[in-house]
Amino acid sequence: MKFASFKIENRVTWGVIQGTSAVDLGAVLNGRFADLKTLIASNGFSEAQAEIASAPSYPLQNIAWLPVVPNPDKIFCVGINYEMHRKETGRSEVEHPTIFVRFANSQTGHLTDIIRPRVSTKLDFEGELALVISKPGRYIPKDQALDYIAGFACYNDGSIRDWQSHSHQFTPGKNFPNTGSFGPWLVTPDELPNMDERTLTTRLNGQNVQQAKFAQMIFDIPTIVEYCSSFTNLAAGDVIVTGTPGGVGAKRVPPLWMKSGDIVEVEIDGIGILRNSIADEVQ
Repeated sequence: MKFASFKIENRVTWGVIQGTSAVDLGAVLNGRFADLKTLIASNGFSEAQAEIASAPSYPLQNIAWLPVVPNPDKIFCVGINYEMHRKETGRSEVEHPTIFVRFANSQTGHLTDIIRPRVSTKLDFEGELALVISKPGRYIPKDQALDYIAGFACYNDGSIRDWQSHSHQFTPGKNFPNTGSFGPWLVTPDELPNMDERTLTTRLNGQNVQQAKFAQMIFDIPTIVEYCSSFTNLAAGDVIVTGTPGGVGAKRVPPLWMKSGDIVEVEIDGIGILRNSIADEVQ
């Protein structure tokens, strides 16, 4: 199933996407599951499925998309996790994943604007796969990691490159408001066999700028889950963004920065297409 968070008639809700309709499960299950994170934490997927027929539905053009999980407790991002990207950045090989964090309020949803801040013109794209944690866990072994994943989504880890490079810490350049796009929906793992063979493609104004299979990750999904759960308690609804392939705008000659009016898409086969326009911050 495809689960999403959205607004309808200025009401924040959540539900299931079926074809060209959004089924508003929040309207009938709000007393039990206030949001998608609560549903995940309660493992309420079967209960949600049972209510689909009785819930109101709306055409997709009538909803405003939100980040898949608007209120995660934690967002972890993996840096330099494809060999082509490692080489283009000139980074050394490492024994452990490079982890940085995003704040929940830096995110935006499908078909919304990614905002280029007024303090920079160096807004870069980073198409990625995101996973959402299904239940609490600590010291999760790799062979059990998939049991802790509620589903997968597309992510664009929009980066303000000059602020990212102010120091060795990535945090400032990764947390400007409305720069991390997350969506359009969460696809449950039962619909996504053979994840390693699936392809991620990023397009800017219709041109492919990034493409890779998940088998090309330096650190695979179970390794990332094991590593993150070793230094913190993972919680249901936490998001792990697994890294971007080579081809980022900052390493092109000349650099390719996103600007107002551009359209950027992140597509993962079996999941869907996350699409955003670029807009300048209002002065």
